[in-house]
Amino acid sequence: MGSKNNYKSAFAFLTILFFMWGFITVLVDALVPRLKDVFELTYGQSIMVQFAFFGAFFCFAIPSSFLLEKIGYQKGIVVGLSVMGLACLLFYPAASIREFWIFITAFFTLAAGITLLQVAANPYVTLLGDEESASSRLNLSQAFNSFGTLLAPIAGALFLLSDTVLDANSINQLSEAAKVEYYASEALSVQQPFVIIALVLFALAAIFGFKSLPSLIQQAPKGGYAQLFKHKKFLLGVLAIFMYVGAEVSIGSFLVNYFQELQVIDTIKNSPFLSNLSSFLLIGKDITDVDANAVLGSFVTLYWGGAMVGRFVGAFLMRFISSGKLLMIFGLLASTMIVISVTANGITAMFAILAVGLFNSIMFPTIFSLALDGLDNLKAQASGLLVMAIVGGAFIPKITGTIADTFGTDANGLSTGSGLSIAFLCLVLCYCYIAFFGATKRKVAVAA
Repeated sequence: MGSKNNYKSAFAFLTILFFMWGFITVLVDALVPRLKDVFELTYGQSIMVQFAFFGAFFCFAIPSSFLLEKIGYQKGIVVGLSVMGLACLLFYPAASIREFWIFITAFFTLAAGITLLQVAANPYVTLLGDEESASSRLNLSQAFNSFGTLLAPIAGALFLLSDTVLDANSINQLSEAAKVEYYASEALSVQQPFVIIALVLFALAAIFGFKSLPSLIQQAPKGGYAQLFKHKKFLLGVLAIFMYVGAEVSIGSFLVNYFQELQVIDTIKNSPFLSNLSSFLLIGKDITDVDANAVLGSFVTLYWGGAMVGRFVGAFLMRFISSGKLLMIFGLLASTMIVISVTANGITAMFAILAVGLFNSIMFPTIFSLALDGLDNLKAQASGLLVMAIVGGAFIPKITGTIADTFGTDANGLSTGSGLSIAFLCLVLCYCYIAFFGATKRKVAVAA
């Protein structure tokens, strides 16, 4: 049927969007350690990048749902992509002027565009076909999102973390000509990747502007949002999204700094296997030719890559285990990996925390699908609230950074080298709650 072919075409184009916002979201993580060094920020200050980025989800999720009701999914996607493209262009003056507030503005604007895409794409994918296969489609789309998060750390390590950032004292010792050259080099390392991304986003906006997509906007019932607050299990799902995104982003944002605390760089360089693995992840670069942060950053790829692999594994396991029960199991395993990491040392601690990515895999699409279960014509409004809960990526990393700063220094203000270990231990509470939500939905199956 023509309509089915149109649905398949629309689904194929939508998976590109999932890839792009996954790639860009994790590329933001790569900027955190760089901005921390450039502006000499504390952990708590540097995570303001994530606070601005994910705070936009809270501000724009509900307005985005109202906008989509007015202009439809297709025009909403075009607007979202265009806003993202303009935001990426803001990184050009931000890098040249080296003003932190311009970076924050750029991140906030970028996230506003992604919010509109999130509110549109997640429920849209579930509507492109039979209801019983909706979760399967959303998991497949989210797998492409994970593919974007897999590639982003590689791009970040190559373009954003590949050279050494000088501190204020070192910069002051440079000649005026050397300072100009250094600042120009620093700006270029940030400007180039984001200008390229902006051009890609504008090209996608043009494609979606001319592409014919099925119109699936449903009329929202009056008082829809008020009705949602009567569904207690849906509200548990909103909190689960908040916890999940917050924990995932907290770990992803601080991984490079955590590896620094673990002092694993020498072990990596002295191990043929680990050094070759890092070189492979850096697309063949000799690790002796890049900064230590780039070497450490290359291993972040495994964190996001585990999420992609786990999503396919999870889809297979859902044929035999209910989605709620599997979510409960993965939540408990993620908690276990964190406990192992913060109580171990060196490479063992590093790979234990990376393993959390594997168990993160099914969490977002499964929580999203389970939270929407049984809501019928309230799904559009429910999707807006679930996307708004992504603001957890702003609050929980901020709390994590503050804990790391508090416990990471002694009475004399010197680093103890254990701040992030203590902060990560607090994230166990997030994953335990996710396991609890899965337990409340353990009898609900998700089509594989």
